Amino acid sequence: MASREQELERAEGLRLSKAALFVVIVAGVVIIDYATKWLVQSSLTLYEQVDIIGDYVRLTYIFNPGAAFGIHVGDHSRLLFLALSLVALFALAGMYWATPSSDRPRLAAIALICGGALGNLIDRLRSERGVVDFLDVGVGSIRWPVFNVADIAVTTGAVILALSLWNEERRVERRP
Repeated sequence: MASREQELERAEGLRLSKAALFVVIVAGVVIIDYATKWLVQSSLTLYEQVDIIGDYVRLTYIFNPGAAFGIHVGDHSRLLFLALSLVALFALAGMYWATPSSDRPRLAAIALICGGALGNLIDRLRSERGVVDFLDVGVGSIRWPVFNVADIAVTTGAVILALSLWNEERRVERRP
């Protein structure tokens, strides 16, 4: 039977490098996002709704010319959000380089945000109509704006990143 030290060494050897972890998460998000959008576009007609779990969860195929969760700023939304996506990706690249390899939660958070941003950026570049959204949750007429896998990744990554930064701030404040 292997000792605890041997098990830890073996686990450390199997651990993905900083770059590999980042690439796996980003690629995973982009692939899942693209695949789900493709499935929706090839299976539903625009504005078609399909109940998945009663009225609570349904697929609703729409194009969103704005940002996550239907945020729209008029006729120039596409260009504005293209530019904002690129700026965000550059800022996230800086955060990636500044994050130590040992801070796995922060690296995963940055990768989730990048994957989601890339997924929606690809849609914006492919179509002037906007981003394909299809996940529709709510009760009756009380609905959350329709969203997609990329939006889930960005939101999840942002929450994890905020918690990571908050925890770091608390650790710094506690130091004598």
